[in-house]
Amino acid sequence: MEKVFVTACKGQPTAHTPIWLNRQAGRYMPEYHQVKGDMPSLDFFKHPEKAAQATLDAQRILGVDAAIMFADLLPIMEPMGLRLEYVAGQGPVFDNPIRQAGDVDALINAPAQEATPYIADTVKNILADLPADIALIGFAGAPFTLASYAIEGRGSRNYVFVKKMMYEQPALWRQLLDKLVEQVASYLQLQIDSGVDAVQVFDTWVGNLSVADFRVFVQPYLQALLDKLKGQVPVIYFGTGNSHLLPDVAGMGFDVVAFDWRTPLAETWDSLSFNAVQGNLDPIVLCADQATVAAQSEAILDSVRGKPGHIFNLGHGIIPETPVDNVKFLVDHVHEYSAR
Repeated sequence: MEKVFVTACKGQPTAHTPIWLNRQAGRYMPEYHQVKGDMPSLDFFKHPEKAAQATLDAQRILGVDAAIMFADLLPIMEPMGLRLEYVAGQGPVFDNPIRQAGDVDALINAPAQEATPYIADTVKNILADLPADIALIGFAGAPFTLASYAIEGRGSRNYVFVKKMMYEQPALWRQLLDKLVEQVASYLQLQIDSGVDAVQVFDTWVGNLSVADFRVFVQPYLQALLDKLKGQVPVIYFGTGNSHLLPDVAGMGFDVVAFDWRTPLAETWDSLSFNAVQGNLDPIVLCADQATVAAQSEAILDSVRGKPGHIFNLGHGIIPETPVDNVKFLVDHVHEYSAR
């Protein structure tokens, strides 16, 4: 019997709307802290047993229709030659950011089995205990978002160094993105070969670009990545602040396109004729009372009217302040309301 999440990814009817949540395994959950303990974040992401436990705990506690492999976007950059540290109060930091030709030349491409072997072990450990009717999602950062982190060295508001490289050194940008496409494709292929049911490509920072810049500096590389993966498992694309880019994304051939909370879900789905869509409750709604959670989730479900191919999710990740009981309530309510 096919998993309900996979059926929805294909745009086919399901008995209820499947639901999973970005960052469903995370700091809002006591069990996460019990598993992590005092272990540094980078070590936690690379620990196949603990990463699998965090993944499985979240699925079991919440009752979601899919688990997502517990990992982070950026450790893939470490074996390529960047020095990554998770700094308290700052988040991830590269202390040797990519700024010039020599930095790009020095980046190392290696098969993911050699560069990030722990990922295959994490997937194997998850699948050993994941219920048979629950899907497992793998993921990676999109080439543009990884390039942005690597060039800026940390989170950014204006992406000054990124855009300077794009505009002033387009050949260097092309060389960097080509290397990232190769590494991300290998990384996702390893996950697919290890048994994940779908993969999600996170393009967290793409919304800061104009349509013209997206077409020149991002879309060709995103398409190259998709072409390497297409036809094996469903591929989901998720960006934030990118409503203006979705008409271009629509023609690329992703199996599922996930919307952030600012995008009108039903209207955009209808106008752009996506095969399947994912989203898109504002994650801050989960910090309100359960009557609000019910009303806001029902509004999304009512807007799509049971159209096949809808996967319920948030329009971004769960924040640490979120009450766990509200997340459980959302999952149960989406299941019950959509099944009526």
